[in-house]
Amino acid sequence: MTKKALQLAAGLLLSISTFAQEERPFHIGLIYPISSNGINAKDYVNYCSMHAIGGLSGGERGFCASGFGNVISGCATGFTAAGFANIIQEHAGGAQVAGFMNCIGSDADGVQAAGFMNLSSSGSGAQLAGFANITPGNYDGFQAAGFMNLSCNTDVQIAGFMNTASKVEGLQASGFINVAGDANSQIAGFINVAGKVKGTQIGFINIAEENDNPIGIVNIVRNAEKSLGVTVDESLTALATFRSGGKNMYGIIGAGYNLSQDDILWAIETGLGVHANISKSFRINFEVVASSLTNFYEDAYFKSSIRALPSLMITDRWEIFAGPTFTFTEYDVHNDGLEANYLWSNTSWNSFIGFHFGAMGGVQVHL
Repeated sequence: MTKKALQLAAGLLLSISTFAQEERPFHIGLIYPISSNGINAKDYVNYCSMHAIGGLSGGERGFCASGFGNVISGCATGFTAAGFANIIQEHAGGAQVAGFMNCIGSDADGVQAAGFMNLSSSGSGAQLAGFANITPGNYDGFQAAGFMNLSCNTDVQIAGFMNTASKVEGLQASGFINVAGDANSQIAGFINVAGKVKGTQIGFINIAEENDNPIGIVNIVRNAEKSLGVTVDESLTALATFRSGGKNMYGIIGAGYNLSQDDILWAIETGLGVHANISKSFRINFEVVASSLTNFYEDAYFKSSIRALPSLMITDRWEIFAGPTFTFTEYDVHNDGLEANYLWSNTSWNSFIGFHFGAMGGVQVHL
């Protein structure tokens, strides 16, 4: 018998078995086969099923509930609930609620809520899981999981740790990482990875093929700006810096040390910046940064600054910049001050705080 003939025979048998299924208004029992439908329970489609432990049926059309689990060899529409798991071999519609898992062999439309996992081939609506939602096909709707969401094309994914999809029409948000082929917007606690991004990426690290508005400390975007530089400010803190971003926004990370103290104060800096383009060779960069200086023993300084830095491209790759800064500084009173002139300052509880104007400049090379 040929492969095509086998497929036709299988389809004919399936259609006969589906046609042969009888409908029953009620199905009540303890556990299969101790029920009103008995050993032939899989041959019946029910409108209301209730089992103390677990039930088996050929399909459900209204209400189905079991203390432990439901096994449905056909489709289930309406409301299906189980203390542990719902296993539906074909289409599921309406709502499926399980203490541990919903496992659906075909598409799922409506709401799937599980304490641990929702698994389906495709679907639409909303999937809510304590651990993971896994849909290898397309899911049109909302996926929320305590740990991970996985789908092909989807609208919205929210996860405690990770989201992955081929295409996201709306938002991906996770505590650690988002991965997508193309995305509208991504928000992650640590890293976003995507192809073309229509909206924005917000995370510590953003990686994309195309993204004009990444908001992060490190932004690796093809054909976007990436530069290495050296800066120094009014307190003689010198830093090696990396600036990276899109057409409008960029991130800043730097490390160095202060040259004015007898003991070396190591410095780190992170921040965000915005380009205000005046011409091809001249622009003003506005930056907000936070920095920390310490000798890793007892001296520690914390600074937050706002900067306006006129910038000039002196060649296609080299850029020089300098401008005023407005800084808030905090440190323990036993430390030597880095500044002498403050607009306002206060000392209380062995802590010094103050505001002052300063200046910063540097040079950088575009990679």
